[in-house]
Amino acid sequence: MAYYVPWLASQGIRYAAQHCKEMRMNKMTPQQYQGVRDRADLLIQPADVEAALDRMAAQITAHFADKDPLILCVMTGGIVTTGLLLPRLDFALRLDYIHASRYRGDTSGGELRWNYRPSESIRGEHVIVVDDIFDEGITMTAIVDACKEDGAASLYSAVLTAKDRDRATEYRPDVVGLTLPDRYVMGYGLDYKGYFRNASGIFAASGKDI
Repeated sequence: MAYYVPWLASQGIRYAAQHCKEMRMNKMTPQQYQGVRDRADLLIQPADVEAALDRMAAQITAHFADKDPLILCVMTGGIVTTGLLLPRLDFALRLDYIHASRYRGDTSGGELRWNYRPSESIRGEHVIVVDDIFDEGITMTAIVDACKEDGAASLYSAVLTAKDRDRATEYRPDVVGLTLPDRYVMGYGLDYKGYFRNASGIFAASGKDI
């Protein structure tokens, strides 16, 4: 254990340094940001997103109101969805996070990288994995498999959005708030090169910007 803690700290430092470098590389000028915003198409109005969150919360409550579940927020995209869901879940629960990344500021997925896997927190718990989107399904499938390996008592997943597309993976989320076309989407936690997670509504980036 004495050797493990410094190693874990060093891994965190390496990840933080790489993350900061990537964020600087992807920084837009005000003109670039405005251009992406002006060219984007609004797919889902804020009111419709909020209604979807209400439906998701009702489904989760029906399954877990008496189970004291562990909510596992998928970083970083799942922050907004998790934050908006939590006040809608009026029962005992706890919160942790998991971080497995493929995009790293790009617009297409790469190799899966684990940044944080809370194995000890998961063991014996009724786990609800919450994320912003189910796209190719590779990241969610890896997270679900990891939770099973780490001894979760039961496993449930909820995503705000899922794309209407073919997938190589068999796994499907238990709760899906909204179905989207197979375009590059942003807003309500979904990002475009690190931007637009705070956009009100869900937008699709123009083909010019992908």
